[in-house]
Amino acid sequence: MKLKINIPRLAPGGNTAAIASEHAISRHALPVAASEIGSDKEIVPARQKWLKAIKGILPIYVLTHLIFFAFTYFVTLFLLPNFATNSLPLHTLLAVWNRWDSSQFTAIATGGYAQWWQTAFFPLFPLMIWSLHGIVHDPLVAGLIIANVAGFGMLVVLYRLIEEDFGGELAARSVLYYALFPTAFFFAASYNESLFIIFALLSLYQMRRGRWWLAGICGLVAGLTRSSGLLLLLPFCYEYLRQKGFKLSALRFDVLAGGAIPLATGSFMLYCFVRFQDALAFSHAQAVWHRALDFPFWSIIHTALLFFRLDPLSFHAPHNAIDLLLVLFVIALGVLCCVGPWKFSRQEHVYVVYSVVFILFGILWPTQDYSPLHAFPRYLLEATPVFIPLARLLNKNVQGQLYFLVISTALLSFLLLQFLTGHWVI
Repeated sequence: MKLKINIPRLAPGGNTAAIASEHAISRHALPVAASEIGSDKEIVPARQKWLKAIKGILPIYVLTHLIFFAFTYFVTLFLLPNFATNSLPLHTLLAVWNRWDSSQFTAIATGGYAQWWQTAFFPLFPLMIWSLHGIVHDPLVAGLIIANVAGFGMLVVLYRLIEEDFGGELAARSVLYYALFPTAFFFAASYNESLFIIFALLSLYQMRRGRWWLAGICGLVAGLTRSSGLLLLLPFCYEYLRQKGFKLSALRFDVLAGGAIPLATGSFMLYCFVRFQDALAFSHAQAVWHRALDFPFWSIIHTALLFFRLDPLSFHAPHNAIDLLLVLFVIALGVLCCVGPWKFSRQEHVYVVYSVVFILFGILWPTQDYSPLHAFPRYLLEATPVFIPLARLLNKNVQGQLYFLVISTALLSFLLLQFLTGHWVI
């Protein structure tokens, strides 16, 4: 079926306002892929597009999880002394994933919010663990299943989102770079990262399609998973106004769908007030981990200055070097979203808004000690669209792709090994 473009003829004295209105609507619609113009192919059903996305990310998902499984197995060599005659029980393969925040989620899932500071961990992920725990009879296994299933869905949604706006080739490379980022192993751990990001990306995907109620509902679910879900209100408002031509007169009833996003935070605040008489308990709990609100980039400057104060072979110095490298890398990608030949076009500025707000929020709460940026490389995984300009930058640059994949995979392997052996990686 060939695409026909009908250009209306304007009779003398015709209605120019109607044609101008149609032109205004088309100006703010999503761009049509170049491959679809003049194509004889039938329109691909939505189900086939999602199946294509599954096929597109499946090799990446399998590859990364084979890496995770291999390290899970070989980490036993770090748990046994040399030439040991004994062996470790089989459940060790699961126990090595029970690190740091994983235990907090399982404690909440099995015992509820017993302490006020546990409210730093939002309720949806522990609630899902509690629900699945009744079937698998192990909260850690439940958390791992939820995180890995959500991680698979997250990559599928990311592929579809990018494919719709930029094409399948860019989608595949963006997913690959994202899945091999050094802190991406948290998508397989019993953490809430993958659960949050799948719903955050689904919300963004529905925004781009103009399905505002679905965008609001997905934003609500994301907001019940992490405190940063509230930030989705900003790209929602921007994209809604953009598609309405930034005219207040074009607002419709569906703009209220954005109200579902802060409803998540509001409902948890109500719970915190009733349970602990502190509506902002989840925010005040940051002090338990020695975190405090600070100027966004001061933590980066502070970390750089620490190199001149700390022994280079101390515990903190190598950690700071890795954290600083990864944080600056993501910030640099955020800059590429806005400037240069790889930046997003005006119709794609919602990706800029989305990335910038998550980057800024991700570096607002440094720790007040010798490792100000710890956990920031994990938090910045939420700024998912920054990997799109990375894929553009490395397009047809085989040497650049090789450098990134080798360095990123090496850092991913090292940090995963640190995590599985119980060393400080959060």
